[in-house]
Amino acid sequence: MQEQTRPLIFMHSSKRLESRVRKASTDRFNVSTVSDWSGLRRAMQDAPPSALVMVDPFHGIRSERTPSAELKALLEAFPSSTVMAAMGSKPTQYSAIWKLGEWGIAEILQIDDDRSSAAIRRRLLETRAQPLRRLLTSEASYRLTGRARTIIDAAVETVMRGEHPRALSKELGFSPSTLLRWCERSQLPTPRRLLLWMRMLLASALLDDPGHSVQSVGKACGYSGDQALRRALKAVLPYTPTELREMGAFDTVSAAFFAELDRLHDPEAEKR
Repeated sequence: MQEQTRPLIFMHSSKRLESRVRKASTDRFNVSTVSDWSGLRRAMQDAPPSALVMVDPFHGIRSERTPSAELKALLEAFPSSTVMAAMGSKPTQYSAIWKLGEWGIAEILQIDDDRSSAAIRRRLLETRAQPLRRLLTSEASYRLTGRARTIIDAAVETVMRGEHPRALSKELGFSPSTLLRWCERSQLPTPRRLLLWMRMLLASALLDDPGHSVQSVGKACGYSGDQALRRALKAVLPYTPTELREMGAFDTVSAAFFAELDRLHDPEAEKR
């Protein structure tokens, strides 16, 4: 399995920002630009489910108090798309930021603050991992210790880079044997299985949009295609991708993940 370059669709009038975004993207994102809302809609229709979108939320309108209705329509049309808004940080825009959150914007890049390519790169990678980070704020995560959260957070980063358990050990600064002990003491699955769960959670977040094919979801998650994704899924759940879609993929997979954590927390529970 290898890391797939993720498309980044860019629509913003700032050439300076575009230059910074391209520099920040390097080997992780393939940047393409569009000039208007209709072009953005076409690009999103043709893009794979792994695509990231960065947009000026006020494109084509004079006011910077209320985001464009075109953006709201796109977010409604493509509910699983990962869309970032790039904008200034004027006090008059706070209500607009609130509105963007209500609409479902994944992240806001504040041009005045996130000036360096390194800062933009960090924002891009953090936004890419957003579906998995929902785990750490869900109600079911209450049992996770600080150490368990640290390991899961590092596992998210490892999966986003398309890497394996040895890379997870390196991310945390441990030897593989030490990481295995930490997972056991934190009542987590083994490192290899934890990374598998993270990949399945990423896949399930993409499967929740019926507009994406199973083949494209598999490739977006680093697999060769739909059959490889199905085989990986069978290692954690007895469902096909189609069945998961009907059940609510992300909710079903995340519930199964936390059920496994519960069993690790209390191995005797299943016997009672």
